[in-house]
Amino acid sequence: MKKNNFLFTSESVSEGHPDKVCDRISDMVVDSYLSRDSVSRVACETLTTTNKVVLAGETRGPKIDKDELISKVRDCIKDIGYDQEGFSWKTANIETFLHEQSKDIAMGVDSKDNKDEGAGDQGIMFGYACNETDDLMPAPIHYSHKILRLMANDRKDGKLLGIEPDSKSQVTMLYENDKPVKVTSVVISTQHSKDLNQDKVRESVIPYIHKSIPKNFLSDLDTKEIYINPTGQFIIGGPDGDTGLTGRKIIVDTYGGAAPHGGGAFSGKDPSKVDRSAAYASRYLAKNVVAAGVSDKCLIQLAYAIGVSKPLSIFIKLADGDEEKVNMIKKIIEENFNLSPRGIREMLKLNNPIYEATSAYGHFGRKPTNKGEFTWEKTDKLDIFKM
Repeated sequence: MKKNNFLFTSESVSEGHPDKVCDRISDMVVDSYLSRDSVSRVACETLTTTNKVVLAGETRGPKIDKDELISKVRDCIKDIGYDQEGFSWKTANIETFLHEQSKDIAMGVDSKDNKDEGAGDQGIMFGYACNETDDLMPAPIHYSHKILRLMANDRKDGKLLGIEPDSKSQVTMLYENDKPVKVTSVVISTQHSKDLNQDKVRESVIPYIHKSIPKNFLSDLDTKEIYINPTGQFIIGGPDGDTGLTGRKIIVDTYGGAAPHGGGAFSGKDPSKVDRSAAYASRYLAKNVVAAGVSDKCLIQLAYAIGVSKPLSIFIKLADGDEEKVNMIKKIIEENFNLSPRGIREMLKLNNPIYEATSAYGHFGRKPTNKGEFTWEKTDKLDIFKM
């Protein structure tokens, strides 16, 4: 193959995956606090295992009764679809060990006049966009997410019988001249009822490949390269089959490996944590650059230090490597966008209970809603970047 011809693979996991169950619960906790006080501070980690859920972390804000949080945890599990012997919304043992945020952290983040609020932690955050799909996302992760999202919708609506909540997908695509041209393999592993044999699982699941991926990408796909539950039966799943933790699916949450990742997870964190808010801001900037037609791809890195309000650096990389364009974009960003933690939250309206919706099927490439979710996916700054 030529240097710019290659195979690339990305995976997704469903909302019923053990780690995603934890992300959902942690983001529910964030939303619960923000719905009562928009400047609440939350860092919530969740662990799940066989019929057990444990919450731990730090909060600052309103007092929320433990029993209320536990009831909301059950609602999350019920909505995902777990009422199994090994993990059920009705019978799971749920414990919460949330406590007050460290005063040392609060001192570094807050300010007396509340104007020069510092970042909630140090770190590097990346945003990325490319013109491979209408949502300006890399094609493999886009289609991996779509397969599982459609399966989950039909499962909940009673149209996909015998399929249980825990699923994974993986899409491999051939790129020629840096552009995706066809799918070369698809993997779907899904939990199912004991009454469903593997032939029935395959028959039930394969249509979602064709519903999710355009025909032109599938025309050469060999049926032997469609792998459905390749290890055999998958009856025991979810937290009963594997322990889950918040923040362990950071590549699934972002760009499927097509762009660098700073290492910080999103779920369970209020927007004062730049791990989350600055990653959203960098995606917002990169997406608007690509949507404006400046470049086929755009990567943006932001770096922060705890207690410091401005980013320490802004790095930009374009598909064509045009340094003159890079310098122009950097100047535009510096002159038009306040990338302090407070500036990001105000720009993207992040101090709202909008995070539970982000906990599965990716934080990026989603449609902004009238509830204020996914504001960082708007392309409302095109005119600023047009050259």
